[in-house]
Amino acid sequence: MNRMKRIAVVGASLAGLRAVEFIRRAKFDGQLVLIGAEKHHPYDRPPLSKEILRGEADQERLALRRTSYDDLNLELQLGLRAQSLDARAREILLESGDVVSYDGLVIATGAEARLLPNQPSLDGIHMLRTLDDALAIRAALEQRPRVAVIGAGFIGAEVAASARQRGLEVTMIEALETPLAQSLGPRIGRLVQEVHERRGVRVQCGRRVERFGGSPRVECIWLDDGSRVDCDLVVVGIGVTPSVSWLDGSGVDIEDGVRCDETLGTSIPGVVAAGDVASWYNPLFEERMRVEHWTNAVEQARHAVSTLLAPAGEAKPFESVPMFWSDQFDIKIQGAGRPKPGDELTVVRRGPDGEKLVALYSRAGRLVGAVAFNQPPKLVQLRMLIGKRGGLDEALAIAGD
Repeated sequence: MNRMKRIAVVGASLAGLRAVEFIRRAKFDGQLVLIGAEKHHPYDRPPLSKEILRGEADQERLALRRTSYDDLNLELQLGLRAQSLDARAREILLESGDVVSYDGLVIATGAEARLLPNQPSLDGIHMLRTLDDALAIRAALEQRPRVAVIGAGFIGAEVAASARQRGLEVTMIEALETPLAQSLGPRIGRLVQEVHERRGVRVQCGRRVERFGGSPRVECIWLDDGSRVDCDLVVVGIGVTPSVSWLDGSGVDIEDGVRCDETLGTSIPGVVAAGDVASWYNPLFEERMRVEHWTNAVEQARHAVSTLLAPAGEAKPFESVPMFWSDQFDIKIQGAGRPKPGDELTVVRRGPDGEKLVALYSRAGRLVGAVAFNQPPKLVQLRMLIGKRGGLDEALAIAGD
């Protein structure tokens, strides 16, 4: 029988909020506290690089919970960063000096934007991770600047598309051979590059930033081939790192995030993790992974709560097919599974410009990943097939239907 009387959730993120809601749905009637480093109530992050930057949505539309927080009988500690964890005493020290005790703990602290090596503190250089970041970039875009985006992963590509949709001059710079090369492979990356170039984005791949020019405001970027990109606004989007520094010395194992077993349990009994911060062994793909996507955060929050509240020895593995999406211009890119650049790739293209397609990633005849441009129904079917360990032949039948 579970005897927890007080559960703490650290991270007022999507995963953190959903964990709180799932805890209450599970009929837990003890004390519940949600701790968040930001002053805002939990909000939806995907619109930050799209609708918010384009000025098509306001802050109120981002709220993840539309009903009252009072219904959760919840102690909210917002604008207070967790500073350290004493797992033996079951206490969390906040930066305010306050201490929060717990019987059970959900770690959902997400991730932080990664800085460039030796990135200077010049006006006009921005990161995009939080609502405040997005609002600051949007205000800068209203001044009609020349925009440089460093990094052509999902966030960088979305920022470049949003700035271009505002009619601005945009240059996107990527160190790898194509946009999204690391996540989707260079062949699909080249198609993404073509999407951007046809719509007026200047894309420079295989180039690294050497230094920034200007003072006190950025005026240009110098690349490793000696070329210069003039700009008034820079957005650095080169990925994120898990927010785990507050766990130093706690005894919680860290390995590319919080190291979890297949149930999302950590090395400390009574402590689970969910969302961008959680690295777990996924039995479906027989590998350890950390997934930074919306659907995963919700699904992991549900499962982490079930593990936390389960009787000893009865927690089940979290076996999932990761799902992701990205809106760039009028292209909705959706993906599922665990595609890797080394997989066998089969592409089914439609339309005169090939911007409606399905890409299938397989290993030894098994479908392990799929990406679709503007074909949501097919992606849903392919995700189900990946979950059933289906084969490439079945996937081709879906893609070519």
